[in-house]
Amino acid sequence: MSELFERHGSRLEADDRRLAVTGEVGFGVASALAEAGRDWLAARPAGSEVTFDLSGVGRVSSAALSVLLEWTRRAREAGVHVACVRLSPPLARLTRVAGLDTLLPLGAAEAA
Repeated sequence: MSELFERHGSRLEADDRRLAVTGEVGFGVASALAEAGRDWLAARPAGSEVTFDLSGVGRVSSAALSVLLEWTRRAREAGVHVACVRLSPPLARLTRVAGLDTLLPLGAAEAA
């Protein structure tokens, strides 16, 4: 995995098919985190598959959901298929409360 972003306890790493976020995702880092992920997605070829792994995200806010939705939208625009989204338990709860769980291809948090 290569590191794409690290700031204020948030880290974004990627390999050929996966973006992985760890730490806390708050409003102070959300924009830069989203941008780093958008840049990575722009380099993926149309028709490829990706996984968004947020299983390592601890304390969450709606900023993490905003980042996830931005990446999902960008992937769709680029013709990149989001095969799986992995969420930490706190982020999964927030996603359910927001009614977004039915819009995402959710996978097990512990699967890697």
